[in-house]
Amino acid sequence: MAAAAGKARVVVVGGGVAGSLLAKTMQGHADVVLVDPKEYLEIPWAELRSMVEPSFAERSLIYHKDYLTEATIVTSSAVNITNDAVLTADSQSLPYDYLVIATGHALTSPGSRAERIKEFQRDNGKIESSDSVLIIGGGPTGVELAGEIVVDYPDKKVTLIHRGPRLLEFIGDKASKKTLDWLTSKKVDVLLQQSVDLGSLSDNEKVYKTSGGETITADCHFVCIGKPLSSSWLHDTILKESLDNKGRVMVEKDLRVKGYNNVFAIGDITDIPEIKQGYLAQKHALLVAKNLKLLIKGSPNTKLATYSTGYPLALVSLGRNEGVAQLPFLTLSGCLPGKIKSRDLFIGKTRKQMGLNG
Repeated sequence: MAAAAGKARVVVVGGGVAGSLLAKTMQGHADVVLVDPKEYLEIPWAELRSMVEPSFAERSLIYHKDYLTEATIVTSSAVNITNDAVLTADSQSLPYDYLVIATGHALTSPGSRAERIKEFQRDNGKIESSDSVLIIGGGPTGVELAGEIVVDYPDKKVTLIHRGPRLLEFIGDKASKKTLDWLTSKKVDVLLQQSVDLGSLSDNEKVYKTSGGETITADCHFVCIGKPLSSSWLHDTILKESLDNKGRVMVEKDLRVKGYNNVFAIGDITDIPEIKQGYLAQKHALLVAKNLKLLIKGSPNTKLATYSTGYPLALVSLGRNEGVAQLPFLTLSGCLPGKIKSRDLFIGKTRKQMGLNG
């Protein structure tokens, strides 16, 4: 692939919230190629609302071609990296001057946007046809799914099981307690420090045994535990020495991969010591876009912007109108955090950031 009119070639691997925003910001400034096995960007914090309201996904699943009007989109997975090219599963070799790794967590989403909408419709059908639902995992995904179900379907019996000592362990005790109190007030059964054997799960099974010896009866279940990082593909590439023992890509303060001048990493895949959240991944993307523009202009490395972590903020939706917010020196619950996030889940804001109608 020839570089357009002598422009620098920037290859971005991964079309999640970080990679897509970086590609969007760099188009026009470079010859940009986005490599992603999906034909769309999924705004991940809308996933759980889309399970109770599948039409919500019409705004949160965005075709890459809708916002990347001046870039090349390669709908495939990257399988290898050499010093000057990215190799894809469909045997393309994509030369780069600058490379950005943004593959985040391993997802099993289908490549087609229409298929992804069908998945939400199937999940919604599963919830609608069940009187009782078991949610496995009490992190933000499990908590937000429980909130969506009990608000939209107050007559359904929801049980949430979590192996940790408290919900939302990534944030403070106060926010966990407020979340537990809210779920309990909505008659959600919360079982802590227990788990279910994931290997024994099946959709036909209505009775679940917990590690604590309890029996739960539920018409359907959803597994909401953390997904592994999507970095195993890097083990056979030039970046294999740049992974830490947890599979994260080690980066410098300017978000360049350690040991490389022209390779950056952004989003969940990095070893930055902070909560892995979408708005932070977007901050990484904008910082790297700034640094790429500087490098393309010939600025010295000393001029590159550096990333610093801030106070851990968190906003967790509890249904359509309420939420829990952990802010510096303050933890709030109820309608105010709900107003900030829960109504629209920042979908309008994110779409505008991508140059689209809210």
